[in-house]
Amino acid sequence: MRGQQIARHAFPVSSKNHDAFARAYQRGLAAEKKGRLDEAAAAFAEALRLDPEDHGGVSIRLAAIGRGGTPAKAPAAHVATLFDQHAGEFDEMLVEKLGYSVPMLLREKLRSHGLGPWSGMLDLGCGTGLTGASLADMAGEITGVDLSEGMLQEASEREVYSALYLGDVVAFLNETESGAWDLLTATDVLPYLGALAEFFQGAARALKRGGVLAISVETLPAMNQDYMVGPNYRFAHRESYLHALSQRAAFEMLECTPVTLRHDKGAPVPGLLLLARRK
Repeated sequence: MRGQQIARHAFPVSSKNHDAFARAYQRGLAAEKKGRLDEAAAAFAEALRLDPEDHGGVSIRLAAIGRGGTPAKAPAAHVATLFDQHAGEFDEMLVEKLGYSVPMLLREKLRSHGLGPWSGMLDLGCGTGLTGASLADMAGEITGVDLSEGMLQEASEREVYSALYLGDVVAFLNETESGAWDLLTATDVLPYLGALAEFFQGAARALKRGGVLAISVETLPAMNQDYMVGPNYRFAHRESYLHALSQRAAFEMLECTPVTLRHDKGAPVPGLLLLARRK
């Protein structure tokens, strides 16, 4: 089976705990906004107790305010809920309002290296299909994977994917057959994953020899750890971490270039665009 089939998530918790969760979560948000971080942490801890699956992304908020350890990834329930809620307006919000241009930047980078075309492309965290659409004329069959059912519904309307799967991207890589694709993309996905060792190992196994891995990550200035949750509640990664994981997973680095991923409140969001070839 390709991909881990999961149920669509409802927000935020069971009806029994809904009101209590909402009160605790809103107390946490209000206290955080006022800079009362210990008070915010206590409220968020209560919200997390009421919602162990963490639809609200409380564990990410705790890490961002320095009141919790850095999780290995964003909770699946939170990611699915977040993107299900915004699927219908996602393209307008991301591209037109935030200036997101990674799919076209990726296309330009691939062409500058003389790469492609490819017979099979795997688009991890495909979202509404922006990357698949940007590379549709460079790949034969394109397979998309995403945690959000709403996003997959939007992606299907582009009619560029031969198959779409609902599931976790790392679980999909672990379950798929070896050497199934010759291009693997993950754009604006890794900000929801902290630890990336399993991702890189899975990508290497899923790609044919000579296949290409193309990913984007966010960065923060003066990082003193491999990954951390930034003030925007997304994971940032250190460049040296990416190089080490690429080498360990038998990738040849082709390019790791600083880029502006999008804008947030008018300010550019810095990141890296990485291209690597499976040895």
